[in-house]
Order: sequence, then structure tokens, then C-alpha cells
Amino acid sequence: MENRNNERFKRVIKFGFAAVILLLHILLYYLVWTNYYNPKMEFPFWRRGNWLIAGFYGALLLLLHQLYGGLRIGYLRRWNLIYSQTLALVLVNIAAYVELVLVDKHFLNPAGLICLFLVEMVTMLIWVYVFQWIYNLLFPPRRLLVVYGEYPVFRILKKINSRDDKYVLAGAIGLDAGVEKIMEEAPKYGGIILGDIPSHERNLILKRCYEKEIRVYLIPKISDILVRSSSDLRLFDTSILLSRNDGLQLDQAFFKRILDLLSAGTLFLLTLPLFLLISLCIFLEDRGPVFYTQDRLTIDGKVFRILKFRTMRTDAEKDGVARLAGEKDDRITRTGHVLRATRLDELPQVINILKGEMSMVGPRPERPEIAAEYEKEIPEFRMRLKVKAGLTGLAQIYGLYNTTPFDKLKLDLAYIRNYSFFQDLKLIFMTPKIMFMKEATEGVGEGQTTASLKEEVYGKQFSYEDFIKEVK
Repeated sequence: MENRNNERFKRVIKFGFAAVILLLHILLYYLVWTNYYNPKMEFPFWRRGNWLIAGFYGALLLLLHQLYGGLRIGYLRRWNLIYSQTLALVLVNIAAYVELVLVDKHFLNPAGLICLFLVEMVTMLIWVYVFQWIYNLLFPPRRLLVVYGEYPVFRILKKINSRDDKYVLAGAIGLDAGVEKIMEEAPKYGGIILGDIPSHERNLILKRCYEKEIRVYLIPKISDILVRSSSDLRLFDTSILLSRNDGLQLDQAFFKRILDLLSAGTLFLLTLPLFLLISLCIFLEDRGPVFYTQDRLTIDGKVFRILKFRTMRTDAEKDGVARLAGEKDDRITRTGHVLRATRLDELPQVINILKGEMSMVGPRPERPEIAAEYEKEIPEFRMRLKVKAGLTGLAQIYGLYNTTPFDKLKLDLAYIRNYSFFQDLKLIFMTPKIMFMKEATEGVGEGQTTASLKEEVYGKQFSYEDFIKEVK
């Protein structure tokens, strides 16, 4: 059994790491405010006023770090931590400058905040590298045992293996070995991964692992998502789970539409100069049309014409076959590569939102012919259509362009089942983080017309044991 002595202190250590960088950045801002900006104010602040200004900066910084994951050391990769912290620092310093202008009613020299940002970046980089190194020493990668059944889960195993700073795939055992044998092996590892195995055996293993305090990484089924998002009721002394299984309530739909109009309208006005610039670049490259329309699915399976900036040649689908863009697709134009990398090709969809065909947040709108292919393998895929399709959403933020349909479905169901107005706000503000993340805009493999429906296997005789040997 792996040494767990440090595990009980993990939350305290993470809190301490986060507190160090947060307090340091607040202190740096406080020094810039009291020594540079406050003396220049027409009506300077005194002691408690200075504390209030610094407190506002700290509260907003903490909120942005919570939103983008800037303090999730030990969870996010180093580059992701740096990216999240940078985004939070840029936004909080812009907000701080706006606050200064509003308080003093003058445009002040931003040099102080620019210098502050540069110093904050240096301290942040030192913090990320030093504390990540300390964290990895205290909590080395967790050795995991894969428990597999009839259906393979190589794709999720490859994703887990890509986080070799957190996990090591150290062993594999088939369900046919029996629950008793699995439970004999499990304590030798730091946790187990339960693949797609029958519910009866899975529940037995879960209970036994709970008794023995063995960590379990469970790949959820669709039914798990439905159960997990059910309401907890009490009938006298009996617990009951209520699964309502309907779409949005009338009040939820009303406030969601208000949010759509406000957010899409604001975004359209703010990006109008960008609309004109992108349109000009597309037209000058090949003199073709600026926009591209296509049939997509929204709530209750209704078909609408989605509006996007054109990123491919005008004859991209001259053979009439619907296919997703590949990783190295020669149909994509030079301007198109930039638009896809930043997801700005999706910007015209604000018009679809204002027309009521889409929502700001919701499942990604799929093409009818591609959705039909998915439904042949996954009939539950149509469950995504209980709400309007969205410009952003849980699957768009946490998934990839080439995420499997089954994983998309689970993410979309998690969004629908846990819908709230505040969740929509959170997802809207999280969207800027993924715009420049390469993983979120990758294409599918060459020759594929859809994202892969099945697990990638390296050969007919390829086993879990072979996989474990390969990744070690």
C-alpha cells in the first residue's frame, strides 16, 4: 500500500501555497496604490480607505483565480497554471485601472499598473515552479490499478497517462479474475480505475473500496449522471431520489433568454470593429463570401442555419460528404487557421442567439447528418436536445474539438441536469480561457468524417497488460 501519511495534510498545504501568492500580489498592489496612485488623487484615501481598495483588488483576484483555476496547484499542469494566473492578473489589473479612473474622475498614467503586472508575472512564475516542485516531492504520482471489463477504455487511460506528474498506470486486472482477487490486489496501489464494467460488480467493488479506504476513479455511465443530478427527497425516514427528466422550467427559460439577449448584444457591440476586420481579411484572401451557413440542430431536434466566418475554401465539401476538419486540413485558409485557433470563427453566432435560435450556453450544435451517425452507435445522443444549442458550454470548455460523442453527451447531460443561471454566468466568464488553448481547437484525425465513436486500439491482440507495459 502506498504511503498516505501526507494525504491528510494535502488540503492544508494547498491552502498555504495559494495564500502565499495571493497575499503577495495583494501586498504588491497595496504598495503601488499607496506610493504611486493614492498621492496623485485629488482626494487621497487614508488608512481604512487604502485597506478597502486593496481588499477589493484581492477579492476580485481571488474570484478570477477560482474561476480560471489559477490556484489549483497539483491539479493543473504547470503551463495551465501559468496561463490561468496570467489571465487573472491581466483582468484584475484592467479592473483596477477602471476603478482608479472612476474614483478620481481622470485618466491616470497606467505605468504603475503595467510595472505591477510585470513584477506579478515574475513572482507568479517563481511561485509556480518552486511550489509545484515542492508539491511533487510531497505527493509523488499515484500508482493506479486498472479494473477492466468487456469494453475497452484505452482512450481514458491514455489521457490519464498523459498526466504522468499525477498518475502512474502501474497494473491491470480483468473483471473475470473475480471481485475477491481484485480486492486482494487493490491495497497494493494508490487507487483503482473502474472502467465500463457491469453495475452489480462495480457496486460491490465500490463498497469494498470504501470499507478499506481505497481511492476509486470511476468512469461514469449515463445513468450515473442522471442519478447524481437527481433531487434528494425525504419521505419520513426514507431517502428518495427524484429524477424530473424534463427541460428547463418556465422561469429558468425566461431568465436564460434575458441573459442571452444581454450577453450576446453586448458582445456584438464590443466586437463590431473585429467583425469588420475579419470580414475584410476573409474577402481579400480569396474574394469569396465572408460568412458560411450550415444546417445545425437545436432544442427538440429543430434545424436552423448557423452563421460562422468562413474558414475553408468555397469548395471544401464539393463531394457532398459532411466531415469535420482534420488536424492538417488543406481546405482551411490562412485566415481560417487564425480564426479556428482563437475560435473567432464562431463569433457570428451571436446573431443566431439574438434571433433565438441558439443560446449563449448550451450543447454544441451538431450537423443533422453527423448527429444521425452518432445516434446509430449512441441512441442517447439525442438527449442533448432538451435545451437550445449554445455558443459555449460545459462540453465546449472542458472538451476538445475531437472529443468523442459519448464524452460530449456526458458533459452536455451534466450541464442540462445541473442547470442554473449562475452556472451559465460562470461558463460565459470561463470561455475566454479556452480561446487560445490548442487542445480545445484540435481537429479530428485525418480521414475521419466524425469524432471517433470507438476506442483506439493498437491491434486485435492488444491487451491492457500490453498498454501498461507501453506507458511505463
